[in-house]
Amino acid sequence: MSDAQPQPVPVGMPAPAAPPRAGSAVGGFFVDLAIAVVVMLAVSFAAFAGWGVLRAIQVAMQGEVDPGDADALMQAIGQPGGVAMIWVTLLGTGTAALVPYVFRRRASAAERAASRAAARRGSTWGWVAVTATVVFALSALATTLARQFGVEPEPTNQEPIRQALAASPWFVGLFVVLIAPMYEELLFRRVLFGRLWAAGKPVLGMWLSGIAFALMHEPPGMTGNPWPSAMLLWAVYAFMGIAFAWVYRRTGTLWASIAAHALNNALALLVLGSA
Repeated sequence: MSDAQPQPVPVGMPAPAAPPRAGSAVGGFFVDLAIAVVVMLAVSFAAFAGWGVLRAIQVAMQGEVDPGDADALMQAIGQPGGVAMIWVTLLGTGTAALVPYVFRRRASAAERAASRAAARRGSTWGWVAVTATVVFALSALATTLARQFGVEPEPTNQEPIRQALAASPWFVGLFVVLIAPMYEELLFRRVLFGRLWAAGKPVLGMWLSGIAFALMHEPPGMTGNPWPSAMLLWAVYAFMGIAFAWVYRRTGTLWASIAAHALNNALALLVLGSA
């Protein structure tokens, strides 16, 4: 598919008198992404610091450790568990999605009305089912084939989710199936992909937002996977991002990409829980 062909204006998005230039839209994409990364890091750092302070107070109140013994205190505080990690992710990434949306890519009343109308079409939910099924099936197939060659990809967020699932299954289910798809789609599809879609560059938007989606889930240098596994995970996450952007554009409503994302996550959580 070539971006050189005329592209339709997104559903519900009033056609501008002069479409944004592709160059300025790409620049805007990276500004939005930079804002999201900075906000996510700042909020996550604050959340971890807050957790550490609360945990230190808890340890001090128990009276089992001398507050003047820094090494013993740090050992008693320990590391955040799975539930705490999910709360940090929720605060950090959720805020990172809301800030660029509210201040740079907020939907107009016309866009919201068109999105609601698209969500009422039966065909929208057919495309949701097809997209989620294809994404989940191809992801599972890629993982299965990789294991035949000795590559064992394990998403970085899998172990915290597994730990949290044992401690608080209802909270984890709510987060994985409902909350995370909503803020991730708001950031990666509405804000990042949507900017290039509006500029007449939807294919470029799919690729760039898909790559950003992959790198946000498996940050280079921070993933615990060896390079072959990390590259496979990047490819799988990028494909997911492209597929969710495609169903968003195909149906004209962000609710479609949220639902496809949620359905994929629900299937993955069922597999993880049964392992």
